[in-house]
Amino acid sequence: MDYTVKSRFLKYVKIDTQADPMSQSFPSSEKQKELTVLLCDELKSMGIEYTTNEAGYIYASIPSNLTKQVPRIFFCAHIDTAPDCSGTNVKPIVHENYQGQNIILPDDNSIVISSDQFPNLKKKIGHDIITASGLTLLGSDDKSGIAIIMDALHQLVSRPELPHGEVKALFTTDEEIGKGVAKVDLAILNADFGYTLDSGELGYFEDENFSANSMKLTVHGVSAHPGYAKGAMENAIKIVSEIVAALPKLTLTPETTENKEGFIHPTKIQGGLETASVEFILRDFETSKLDEYADVIKNIAEKVLQSYPNSTFETEVKTQYRNMKDVLIKHPHVSEIALKAMENVGINYTYGSIRGGTDGAALSHMGLPCPNLFAGEQAIHSKYEWVSVHDMQKSVDTVLEICRLVTLM
Repeated sequence: MDYTVKSRFLKYVKIDTQADPMSQSFPSSEKQKELTVLLCDELKSMGIEYTTNEAGYIYASIPSNLTKQVPRIFFCAHIDTAPDCSGTNVKPIVHENYQGQNIILPDDNSIVISSDQFPNLKKKIGHDIITASGLTLLGSDDKSGIAIIMDALHQLVSRPELPHGEVKALFTTDEEIGKGVAKVDLAILNADFGYTLDSGELGYFEDENFSANSMKLTVHGVSAHPGYAKGAMENAIKIVSEIVAALPKLTLTPETTENKEGFIHPTKIQGGLETASVEFILRDFETSKLDEYADVIKNIAEKVLQSYPNSTFETEVKTQYRNMKDVLIKHPHVSEIALKAMENVGINYTYGSIRGGTDGAALSHMGLPCPNLFAGEQAIHSKYEWVSVHDMQKSVDTVLEICRLVTLM
């Protein structure tokens, strides 16, 4: 097969699409739309119908080439890159026919990608490996997914012998800051189920993710002139600090948990003498545990405030996203098709669990079952990021096989 995923990827990563978590606009950074424009141009050149919106989303659709009705499926990826590491002036480098050596990035020789640090490299002997130059992230998360879907659409329209029902593509913005489906219109998407292309190692398949809440705890202390504060002042900054210091240290923290273990994570403290607050994120695969974690924080606050009888606290909890497993368990065929597709194209699949959220989780809870497929992403959100061209090509194969299997339903 004449793949286009490599050339597309190398083009896409050069466009800076970094999301801005401090922005209130949609998209959070206008530069994300530069890639939207390019993708629309490419879709137009392929003769694929599409529409876009003010947030930079793209909805594309290929009509069925069957005489019977089958489910309408979609594939989703996000345009933006993470704010954790610079995405400006990305210079992708192709390391052809990788033979196991350390990869030293030319613009910063201290950035060395080795198989000791990234064991998956040991599986990539003979592959073409793409990295950035050492000063930026690469953007494989999720421009790998974008390139894979665009190549798959190209294959479908240029090879009429490939059977498929209606196939849709959804490209979103601001996924990295938790707003990836904030502007989605399910009526325009008009699909039955789908898959995000936003996972890592070859064969990875994820149909569960963290459930997530945010929580804000605000302390109202007692202000007084510091020269005459004895017996009167109750400093809200100190009270909040005591609450944070009393949180579990050996468990329930991001730095001490893995696999299916959840956590409580303070992310921001602000305020002054009279009023101060701390913001948390609460994460667990079991949604019910989020309430337990909120109670842990409240119980600590109550205990700390026993020493401050004239101070009070209040909490505010907001839902962020929920485990897609709660939905996908009711639609087992969606996962079964993806796993069968990987088997059919010679991939040994691996079940994974996402210690975070995805557009697919949000879409699942909006009524569109949507697990997550591998896109080859490695060492994401960092200058060490890399991807195998071979793995992206196998993901294209998987997407096309999913389209074929749906025609048998």
